Amino acid sequence: MRSRLLKIAAILLALVAALAGVLGWHLGGKQPQRSGTLELSGLQAPVQVRWDEVGVPHISAANEPDLYRSLGYLHAQDRLFQMEMVRRLARGELAEILGPKLVETDRLFRTLGIRAHADAYAARVQAAPPTPAMRALQAYLEGVNQYQATRPAPLEFEILGIPKRPFTMADTVSVAGYLAYSFAAAFRTEPALTYVRDQLGPDYLKVFELDWRPEGAVRTALGLKGGDWQDLTRLALNSQRALELAGVPQFEGSNAWALSGSRTRSGKPLLAGDPHIAFSVPAVWWEAHLQAPGFELYGHHQALNPMALLGHNRQFGWSLTMFQNDDLDLIVEKPNPDKPGEVWFQGRWVALQEREEIITVKGAAPVTLKLRRSPHGPIVNDAVPGATGSRPVAMWWAFLETENPVLEAFYALNRANSLGRARAAASQIHAPGLNVVWANADGDIGWWAAARLPKRPAGVNPSFMLDGASAESDKLGFEDFSANPQEENPARGYVVSANHQPAGALQVPGYYNLWDRAQRLDEQLRPEGQSWDMARAQALQLDVQSGFAQRLLQPLLPALRAAAAGNEQERALVERLAAWPGRHELGLNEPVLFHQFLYELTREAMADEMGEAMFDNLRRTRALDHALPRLAADAASPWWDKRGTPAVETREQIVALAWKAAIAHLRQTLGADPASWTWGRAHTLTHGHPLGLQKPLDRIFNVGPLPAPGGHELPNNMAQRLGPAPWAVVYGPSTRRVIDFARAGEAVGSNPVGQSGVWGDRHYEDQARSHVQGGYRLQVLNEPDVLAHTRSTLTLKPVD
Repeated sequence: MRSRLLKIAAILLALVAALAGVLGWHLGGKQPQRSGTLELSGLQAPVQVRWDEVGVPHISAANEPDLYRSLGYLHAQDRLFQMEMVRRLARGELAEILGPKLVETDRLFRTLGIRAHADAYAARVQAAPPTPAMRALQAYLEGVNQYQATRPAPLEFEILGIPKRPFTMADTVSVAGYLAYSFAAAFRTEPALTYVRDQLGPDYLKVFELDWRPEGAVRTALGLKGGDWQDLTRLALNSQRALELAGVPQFEGSNAWALSGSRTRSGKPLLAGDPHIAFSVPAVWWEAHLQAPGFELYGHHQALNPMALLGHNRQFGWSLTMFQNDDLDLIVEKPNPDKPGEVWFQGRWVALQEREEIITVKGAAPVTLKLRRSPHGPIVNDAVPGATGSRPVAMWWAFLETENPVLEAFYALNRANSLGRARAAASQIHAPGLNVVWANADGDIGWWAAARLPKRPAGVNPSFMLDGASAESDKLGFEDFSANPQEENPARGYVVSANHQPAGALQVPGYYNLWDRAQRLDEQLRPEGQSWDMARAQALQLDVQSGFAQRLLQPLLPALRAAAAGNEQERALVERLAAWPGRHELGLNEPVLFHQFLYELTREAMADEMGEAMFDNLRRTRALDHALPRLAADAASPWWDKRGTPAVETREQIVALAWKAAIAHLRQTLGADPASWTWGRAHTLTHGHPLGLQKPLDRIFNVGPLPAPGGHELPNNMAQRLGPAPWAVVYGPSTRRVIDFARAGEAVGSNPVGQSGVWGDRHYEDQARSHVQGGYRLQVLNEPDVLAHTRSTLTLKPVD
């Protein structure tokens, strides 16, 4: 009997080993090839690719078409699944591979009109004589498609049953539309602020510092009803969930600054930047060092785009931040009561345009959409299935309404070695709005707020939804680029951009971030007599402090002390908050206590007036960040009174309720001892893969959780949403770069996860711990350094 059992065990072990071997062989065939020789059709000459220790390719080609064709092939080798997911999200085609739960996401993106716009845009471009930028894109896409056609499908394609389909110029333009949309805060902010204005009134609006218009047509002449508000709230929440369900990173903010040589130890300009984007696996950026006769660039690329959106070489470099200008208006149309399908526009009734689109759904019947468009733009509440509202809401969006040669802009920016060329390139960026922060080795620095800014009628505040039946929704043209906020070689010796509202003669409406982060950067950069170097710039990127917490806490400290008066432990906690400078380090307790209290305070003060759904929407807006310190400072604000109670509650009573709720939650969640309430325990980063949304695949494909220093709206902007502990970091530095143009060939940077999106590859997550801990690595350009860091070499050669 014992020998039989041993034989059976041996057979089972052999089967397991065989299966493991087959699986390993199968997965091994999907891994990137980084050595040897590969044939690539369309090449005119061999291309040499040298990979460094973190999987960054250094590509040397004899001409630009070969360079971009090779770039597409190699980019697809690491990121083909990412390319597939982002194009499907942008074009509303996710339900075809993920099933019915993604129908609402697809419905939203079809309603936005990105797919239709991209198809029309690509058709126009392809009918015209090709420009250098379009030839580069075509070569790149040929490389992507050649990889897809000749190599095994990624593991995710097999799991989800994704059919291979060639990538097109329309896909690239669609992805650009998704990026533009992900910047737009209007879907969350405008309904929330309009609700406060029209349902609660002027006294409630004061904390948002917005003008009250008692004649506001949406309130008095048109009147949104309960069903309309429900649809708008669902639209706002669906807009956010669409990005989360797809697992595709959303753009949120950024830091960037440039110092002239008069401010640096080397005597040459120094450039630093860290765009703030939602974290994911794979990371949003893919790095590549490109070389061809007359062209060299170390660039950061996004899926399906051959042009680097961030880059540098020995002569120049640039970084980006989000401008946060308001380039999207929600417009409430007036329907014709006698003829459905018509709205009032500029003095007459006009018919809505209609079209049908079909969403293919995995495992279910196709869904037919009937989509409408007014003269202002797509009717976006058509994205809400079973909508109960009576008012069509249109979307005017600069991305759909401008020429927007953004690919041409970045082709030029990739080659912009002079101040004039950089300015000209930035002027071609129409949407989304971006701040371009630029420097060169000749000593120039510059910043341009790049966007096509619409002219609106005087007195119109686009923070609110607009009345489509009046002139307030009209656009009177666009400002000339020369009027945009910008600076070139300022006397103070530096430029800085951190998503704050820019100063200047032209006041640009927008959804700007808290100024505390920009103020913290400016405070460190402004003092004269400092000598900046790369180490000091890195330290500023990793700074974990701002003045926001104390700005909010100071007026509340008497009420907090009163709330904690009966408990010695709680009194000590309040005094620690009072003395806390706002630092968010892993071992500190104060940030945990502060953010839990802030959430409870906001909820106690505002949820009863807004209702749960609209409150959930409001707490995702930047407008709330600005409002909370004003609310804390205003003891007479009507927000303090709780609806549904006979008494009129005071600020002190609400502070006491919030304090007790915060302490109770932390004790229940993190333990009875406040010493265990550390930021590193409560604030963690997990890089989520689209398949990681489904358990137990999260344990296979996701990376994390990792303790994360920093926090919301700090220079090290490892941001968490306003909500209860523990907190997941939702966005932050998608890369950190520092370039001193005295030795630009030795720049430093970081990647949040790794270069590769291929599960099982050694570069899938090899940078994750270093990035969250503030590590940097070299980004080399000089040939001796490239040789020293080369770990493998691949030659791409023409097909014989």
